[in-house]
Amino acid sequence: MTHSSSEGGSDPRRHRAMWVLLAASVMNLLDITIVNVALPRMEVDLGATSNQLEWVSAIYILAFAAGLLPFGRFGDILGRKRIFLWGIGGFTAASVLCGIAPGIGTLIAARMVQGLAAAMMIPQTLAIIQVLFSDAERPKAFARFASVTSVAAVCGPIIGGALISFDIGGLDWRPIFLVNLPFGLLAIWAGIRWITPIAPDPDMRADPVGVLLFASASLLVVFPLVEGRAFGWPWWCFVLILAGGLAAAAFVAWEASRAAAGRAELLPASLLRNPMFMAGIVTVMLFASVPPGFFMMLALFFQSGFDLTPLQSGLTTVTFPLGIMATSTLSGRINGRFPEGRMVLGAVLLLIGMTWVKIAVGNVGETLDPVQFLAPLGVCGLGMGFVIVTLFQIVLGHVPRRDAGAGSGSLQAFQQVGGALGIAVTGQIFFSTLSHGGGLGTAGPEAWTRAVGAGIWYPLLAYVGILLISLLALRQSGKRSAVSSQ
Repeated sequence: MTHSSSEGGSDPRRHRAMWVLLAASVMNLLDITIVNVALPRMEVDLGATSNQLEWVSAIYILAFAAGLLPFGRFGDILGRKRIFLWGIGGFTAASVLCGIAPGIGTLIAARMVQGLAAAMMIPQTLAIIQVLFSDAERPKAFARFASVTSVAAVCGPIIGGALISFDIGGLDWRPIFLVNLPFGLLAIWAGIRWITPIAPDPDMRADPVGVLLFASASLLVVFPLVEGRAFGWPWWCFVLILAGGLAAAAFVAWEASRAAAGRAELLPASLLRNPMFMAGIVTVMLFASVPPGFFMMLALFFQSGFDLTPLQSGLTTVTFPLGIMATSTLSGRINGRFPEGRMVLGAVLLLIGMTWVKIAVGNVGETLDPVQFLAPLGVCGLGMGFVIVTLFQIVLGHVPRRDAGAGSGSLQAFQQVGGALGIAVTGQIFFSTLSHGGGLGTAGPEAWTRAVGAGIWYPLLAYVGILLISLLALRQSGKRSAVSSQ
């Protein structure tokens, strides 16, 4: 028996189902945050190069990004519960493969599979939430989603640091992946019991050419950005980036042609023509491009540069997700009011916090005091909590329910594309600057400080861009309010 999406908020099991959906999101987020803490240990244990360390993070995000749109649409076509459960199963199996990987190549390949499996389950979470909860309940549901995932972000570095420091069974970093096995099996069992099947749209069809074009555009842009430094930026890197831009343009044209012909679209052309949706997508990409590369850089800075343990490194960044949790909870209580104003406030806090982090890095000498990073990272977290909840509400609020899977998938796909681009750009700046001081393993404190200081310029520029977009949105909102009051 299926549940009609038109009856959002009437399913008595929706709150229990919500916790299962949150569990899947937590598993995904824990893997992202835990891996950052473990990168220095992987470097030593597996003899990884700086480029390979970038790929451990980037391949997951890239596979995740490439799969989010198609799997979001497949959820609309085949049933969101079914795709969600397949994703959890694949993610759990890939986590075990990561945990037993004998070398860096196997680990990178397993991370790619893990990213694809995450792309199966994550779009379904927001899409199912959007359908199960009524219009009145949905802002609080999204706020709960942001709050719980923020707790996971708090726990990720600490759990990862603790697992590595305890060296369970002499496995070093490997338990950070193996821990997903019991939680994945439990989530599958609970999902089967509590998530009500939502009837797929019988008119939906797959768009394999759209899938190929979107995945090609993502890979063609991100691959040369990550690998260009290692190869000395040969001509073919720039050709690939140009080809990626052409593939993106071809994707947009293809989706428009399918819409004109009345055929199924991977990303509905109506969303591509929606200025609010597209402005939100651009902001999401810019916003999401900062954290992965920034925290990869900080983990190496703390552990490889100044010999903090993985647990100490995790505790040093704990105020960031705590800040996210605080302001995302507050946004939920505000219940969707003043979205443009919250965006501006969040962008200002992000800019202040990141500037403060840069000052703290500049004050580091021969030794590092972790306490000096707690306050500035906390301010960054407060800003991010305001922005992330507001973006989810604004962007998904302009998506029709029949396209909930595609809308959710596209939002998160572009979010992950932004993350992969951020790792590539931040990594390029950071590792290039560090190489002038000796590189990984040989650079001294001054070289590490200089490299991180250089790498932080990208987050600062990104947050300036977000602030300008937010101010423009606030101005447009004021004009609309003035017109409506006349």
